[in-house]
Amino acid sequence: MTNLEQALTSGARQLGVELSTEQSASLLRYLELLHKWNRAYNLTAVRDPQDMLSRHLLDSLSVANLLTGQRVLDVGTGPGLPGIPLAILYPERHFELLDSNGKKTRFLIEARQQLGLKNLEVHCCRVEKLQDPRGFDAITSRAFASLADMANGCEHLLAEGGKLFAMKGQYPTEELSQLPKHFIVDECFSLSVPGVNEARHLLLISRRSASEPSARDN
Repeated sequence: MTNLEQALTSGARQLGVELSTEQSASLLRYLELLHKWNRAYNLTAVRDPQDMLSRHLLDSLSVANLLTGQRVLDVGTGPGLPGIPLAILYPERHFELLDSNGKKTRFLIEARQQLGLKNLEVHCCRVEKLQDPRGFDAITSRAFASLADMANGCEHLLAEGGKLFAMKGQYPTEELSQLPKHFIVDECFSLSVPGVNEARHLLLISRRSASEPSARDN
């Protein structure tokens, strides 16, 4: 077992995620593709594979046990984070990845093909342009935008009862004060990512029904 394999298996286990041999191989293949394409297309500022493993793969897997729903949209996915690691982990769920950067979506399409991810679709557009009458059970973002921008931009894509899964660094106190009143933070989790000595938070945000009173209205 290589150092990267050991670090991935150990790190995932610390996050409460048990990877199969096939899942571990797919995640490391994705890491290899990301490292290769990054040299030419500058997909991420993180260059070292070991750092990529911690800051990208394990960071993505840190929300795996909190994710709910069968249809998941990852907005501002960049090179596929957290969408591709989660799609590898949950082949029974349907993932759609969205980014407006053509270089990044070309990489996503190549990664989907190379990894054989049949549960994955790719969109190259702004989130406001995407339409889906079914809506999504979960919409994830990893430092994509402010909470208000995420809520306003993604609202038309939320299924009934769907949730926003906003991955943040520091606890976003100021952003929370700007969140539209008809959205409510259901839960906030402080995450600890192996190999990353920085704050990480996950906020679960839902849309309040029109008849439900807001605490900010009292």
